[in-house]
Amino acid sequence: MHYDALIIGAGINGLLSAWLLAREGLRVGIVERGEAARESTWAGAGILSPLMPWDYGGEVNVLSERGRALWPAWIEAIGQSSAIDPEYRSCGMLALSLPDRDRSLAWCRTHSWRAEETPAWLDNLLGKGPDGLWLPDIAQVRNPRLAKALIEACLAAGVRLLVDTNASRWDIQGNTVRSLETSKGKLIADRYVISAGAWSRQLLSGTIGDVDIRPVRGQILLFQAKPGLLPCILYKAGRYLVPRQDGLILAGSTLEHAGFDKSTTQAARDELLAFALDVLPPLRNASLVRQWAGLRPGSTDNIPTISVHPRLDNLYINSGQYRYGVTMAPASAELLLDLILNRVPAIDPSPYRWSMR
Repeated sequence: MHYDALIIGAGINGLLSAWLLAREGLRVGIVERGEAARESTWAGAGILSPLMPWDYGGEVNVLSERGRALWPAWIEAIGQSSAIDPEYRSCGMLALSLPDRDRSLAWCRTHSWRAEETPAWLDNLLGKGPDGLWLPDIAQVRNPRLAKALIEACLAAGVRLLVDTNASRWDIQGNTVRSLETSKGKLIADRYVISAGAWSRQLLSGTIGDVDIRPVRGQILLFQAKPGLLPCILYKAGRYLVPRQDGLILAGSTLEHAGFDKSTTQAARDELLAFALDVLPPLRNASLVRQWAGLRPGSTDNIPTISVHPRLDNLYINSGQYRYGVTMAPASAELLLDLILNRVPAIDPSPYRWSMR
């Protein structure tokens, strides 16, 4: 089969990009080395916001804000092809013990973010006093369910999904990629998109160039508590608690440069457990049911690369979203679509260009 677009990587960014391209009438295939959406897409907590937005530059916030604006309508559109509920909800987030609360409030005012004093009902639950900053518009989504729904939407749109398929070698002639060799044979497309998360850099060679993407391990704990125990996301000093509707609560996350090692550690377990019990003492009565690790596609300053290759005119990349892959995914996929279809992008593409290293 000859594809109009072949995407390497079936995480949130690869799937969403494929879905958009297929909805435009393109013949789209996805190559995935393992199971679809089982790496950082599955492992993440699903907070649809940077932590915290005032700590990042415009390059991150432009993509994040565009993604936040697009998600509600796109969740609804995905739902037309899937009965799976991604559990998108605007639950709000309470940020505790901010080092410079005045600066945070000033940023919120400048960028039209609602920011308020800690609501009384949260003070009663946490007993933390007035130091919190309540951000009522921050939403979350349940990553594994979103991914399953998106896979169904892709298949319904005609996307061909090739799992357990390793990409091995590019056939390049002049400034054009002619084909991609895989463990299941040669695949031919008019355009190729690298969207393999932490493994994106491994798909490149010296003849193609390099990209600023590296694996960064993150570990998370999962508690089973009584539904409704925690009504919102809690954040403190780079850590967070994220409640699901069925009483599950995620506590994360670490930032570890451990290569491609996805092992969990006792040190991370102890650290995250201490954090969770500090910010939400009633978790002492909950069950700790699981610990896992995922590999984020790390990048400098959390700025992804979403671009055509500087020299190869039919090779693209959409990767390197680091901690905010799900938050940025709609804006990242939209930008990629605009670049592929030669449309005027909704956002300035220049900060996300592929630079040769």
